[in-house]
Amino acid sequence: MNTLLITGANRGIGLEFCKQYATAGWRVLACCRDPHQADALKQLAARYPDLIHPYALAVTDHAQIEQLARTLSDETIDLLINNAGVYPAADQRGFGQTNYAEWMNAFNINAMAPLKMAEVFVQQVARSKLKLIVTITSQMGSIDDNGSGGSYLYRSSKAAANMVVKSLSIDLKEKCITAVAFNPGWVKTDMGGPNAMIPVEQSVSDMRKVIAGLSLAETGKFIGNDGLIIPW
Repeated sequence: MNTLLITGANRGIGLEFCKQYATAGWRVLACCRDPHQADALKQLAARYPDLIHPYALAVTDHAQIEQLARTLSDETIDLLINNAGVYPAADQRGFGQTNYAEWMNAFNINAMAPLKMAEVFVQQVARSKLKLIVTITSQMGSIDDNGSGGSYLYRSSKAAANMVVKSLSIDLKEKCITAVAFNPGWVKTDMGGPNAMIPVEQSVSDMRKVIAGLSLAETGKFIGNDGLIIPW
């Protein structure tokens, strides 16, 4: 039985990953800040009591990440999905109105947490069969694709996450770990908003198909939910 460890599991893309992988018979270690308040995740875990196991984790708290790694030290993790992310509200204010505290928080969640998760769970991933680390980023983190400007906080933190993934792909290759960045598309979630184009079920289903075909040959790539390579 394969095992998934995922952050940001309480809603949106993270919750849908939990649902689809559990439906496929995977064990799911589902992390979010407060599982007791995560009603949708609790309901899902009740449906799959032998497969979905919620854990409390604030990805900005590195001590808590380290403690979780100790708790799960004997686990074999086939797939680590760094899904927790934030789109700072301050980005809507535009140039000249930068909230630097929110910018730092965006970096903590979007870029630093994926690296910390990889650092402390690398052994659990390395001993697995699939050996996959997937980080959910955004096409807005592509420097080449930026034709509209703005969104400094979000764009820069996601570009940083992409660079983290690229370095992981090099540093972990000797362990045969595949590390990739994924753009899920503009998804109808709380973050994506009601005008988004892609239902969350479709985005996750598409990404799962791509993930199922990943090998070490794809490590270090920036991939869309449609499987196409995105320029950095």
